[in-house]
Amino acid sequence: MKLYDTQQRAVVPLDARPGATMRMYVCGITPSDATHVGHAATFLAFDVLQRRLQDLGCRTRCVRNITDVDDDLLARARAVGVHYLDLAAGSLAAFDADMDALGLLRADAEPRATSAIPDIRRLIGRLLSSGHAYRSSGGVYFDTSAAQSFGELSRLDGVQMVELARRRGGRPDDPNKRRPLDFVLWQPSSVGEPEWSASWGLGRPGWHVECSALALTHLGETIDVHGGGSDLVFPHHECSRAQSEAATGRRFVRHWMHTSMVRSGGAKMSKSAGNLVVVSDLRARWAPMAVRLALLGEHYRADWEWSEASVVTATRRLERWRAAGRGDGALAQVRERLDDDLDTPGALDAIDAAAARRVPVSDAAALLGVTL
Repeated sequence: MKLYDTQQRAVVPLDARPGATMRMYVCGITPSDATHVGHAATFLAFDVLQRRLQDLGCRTRCVRNITDVDDDLLARARAVGVHYLDLAAGSLAAFDADMDALGLLRADAEPRATSAIPDIRRLIGRLLSSGHAYRSSGGVYFDTSAAQSFGELSRLDGVQMVELARRRGGRPDDPNKRRPLDFVLWQPSSVGEPEWSASWGLGRPGWHVECSALALTHLGETIDVHGGGSDLVFPHHECSRAQSEAATGRRFVRHWMHTSMVRSGGAKMSKSAGNLVVVSDLRARWAPMAVRLALLGEHYRADWEWSEASVVTATRRLERWRAAGRGDGALAQVRERLDDDLDTPGALDAIDAAAARRVPVSDAAALLGVTL
């Protein structure tokens, strides 16, 4: 099986041997709002990867975190006047309903940041002891100058990293930092925000350190596949990689996998742009398997524009596949396409061709997670 690796910038063999356990970490949601198509497309790509790995005879252990203490979540809770954990609970229930309807495999673990405060404190303590972090004005920051490989995942220069950090909440102008690209591990909480005690002061963890602590705790020091949306490459995954390897002295991730951005109305789908297409709305109007099939029609690495016409096409495709009957037609071709960098559009074409000849295709569809 071959899969694109973000750090190597190439499609490379994925070391997936029958009988081996593949440890996967997928950056999950910040449960502050409804699940949109961009979220679903990302989790679906990792779902198809996991299904093919299991089909190859591998065991999988997939961890998908829940960022339930975060600047965005706390701001949203204040805006709507509810406790941040109540907001998280409602959003998580809706997310689970959406993912179940789309047929995603449940994660083996879905740890919450708030459940990992002791692990986070221990990780920060290790970084302080090793000289990779420093205290400043009641907070703790990671010293990027002590991580010689910082930037090797994203392959951005210093100017590009500072600009992206500024746009994505990295606060390069924070006067408490020694350098613009240093990032917060622990910060004093503002009035009304949750806080926990630590030897360096009351406060709450930064975003990046939460994921590292959860990954190291649940999957060990080296993970086989780690990823999420491509907007996480920098700063989130660059920072996660740097602090994890600084703490353990070992390679953090063998294979980095990132998914494309989904556009709507010509812009990246996001709450700030006001162009979200919400999964719960889609599945209220369309069969969930048709929505899943519409998402599979796009390659996970290619940015694309959402159109509800794709669900119309997927609905007709689903009808043709069901009419072909139950059996393993096109299964070999689907396996071949998935082994070529998760080519789901090619896999759909192979099933279409078999169904057009009235060859039963239910097993091939099932490998894609599509129930006929």
